Amino acid sequence: MKKNVIIAQSGGPTCVINSSLRGVIDAAREFNNVGTVYGAAHGIEGVLKEELINLSDQSEDEIALLRYTPVAGSIGTCRYKLKSHQEEDFKRTIDVLKAHNIGYFLYNGGNDSMDTANKIAQLAKQCGLDLQAIGVPKTIDNDVGDSEFKLIDHTPGYASTAKYWIHAVQYANEENKGSSPADPVLVLQAMGRKIGFIPAAARLADPKREMPLLICLAESKIGLEVLGDQVTDLVKQEGRCIVVVSEGFDVGEIGVIKDSFGHTNFSASQITVAQIIINYLNKRGLPAKGAARGNVPGTDQRHSIGYASTIDLDEAYKLGQKAMELAATEQGGFMSTILREKSFIYNVKYDKVKLEQVANSERTFPSNWITKNGTDVTDDFIKYAKPFIGEDNLNLPMINGRQRLTQFKNIFAEKKLPAYIPEADRKK
Repeated sequence: MKKNVIIAQSGGPTCVINSSLRGVIDAAREFNNVGTVYGAAHGIEGVLKEELINLSDQSEDEIALLRYTPVAGSIGTCRYKLKSHQEEDFKRTIDVLKAHNIGYFLYNGGNDSMDTANKIAQLAKQCGLDLQAIGVPKTIDNDVGDSEFKLIDHTPGYASTAKYWIHAVQYANEENKGSSPADPVLVLQAMGRKIGFIPAAARLADPKREMPLLICLAESKIGLEVLGDQVTDLVKQEGRCIVVVSEGFDVGEIGVIKDSFGHTNFSASQITVAQIIINYLNKRGLPAKGAARGNVPGTDQRHSIGYASTIDLDEAYKLGQKAMELAATEQGGFMSTILREKSFIYNVKYDKVKLEQVANSERTFPSNWITKNGTDVTDDFIKYAKPFIGEDNLNLPMINGRQRLTQFKNIFAEKKLPAYIPEADRKK
């Protein structure tokens, strides 16, 4: 008997999240035991509220356009975490899965999302529900898995954000080169919380180290004074300096705000790390006329589809296909993963890893990839990241000067259960 599919998404979206979604939808058609594919509107919240978008009945053209449609506007994402004490939420999840004959549950997200998928897999087993729960990896932070890269080599979304930073640093260098008599120092702040993969990507813009560029990861642990000394030295030597700093670089209290996962939301905090550095440098004084200025990109780092890596898009699609294959062949309790072949020629294979190994995992940036002075990354990082950046830019479908994006119809599954308010959303 055919069983239906729910695909849900969680956490911060990426340029390529919809490619994984498309991979799931396309692969589902290849299995006779798979029925309708539903997209949970806004992740696990859509499951709890029984808001299930019928993706099988959408136009093939709209599904194909998912490759060129960034972030999560198509079916939505959330930052709602199923916590162990929320027994009503877990019961509701099982009730919805049963009511809609769901045999396959796929969750696309980062380490917290893999935790949710793992909890649902365990819960279904306890309840005797025939359900295959599978994780689909996604995060621009590249922090799912392990620091030895044995569980997963890199996560979909990271390569496209890295490519964004290649362009951002190239353009910033032209700006700084031209305006340095008045603005000798330009400080750019990158996303990534406490993980340094995103700011590290700045080095891919200048692999031969020809720019006056300093890269400060959260893991660098050098502090403002040491950074200030290096900025001073570089301005004396080159007349100018570009600083790319992680949003998690330690500058003291910035009035942080945390999301429901407990992660610091730096873009919603009271003051940016970049601004504190700028203020410090200007108060300290520069060895040149003019002042330090800043640029703090926001969520455009993860939604600028024009900078997307075509390799990233292809790999995200195949990981979605692999996830659906795992589900349809009753290999529940796993996350689809991507592993690099041991060769100087870049090649990967698609495999699986147990959800319990990646649930709430947090890969760290290898310390041996950070230079001794704390303001650069080594050539080993360049060798790691360069292959999945790709060579060319994506050609986007356009109509009258505007990009053509996926527009799904509001085709929802008929609700079969009473209305429900998720536990964490109820007023105390």
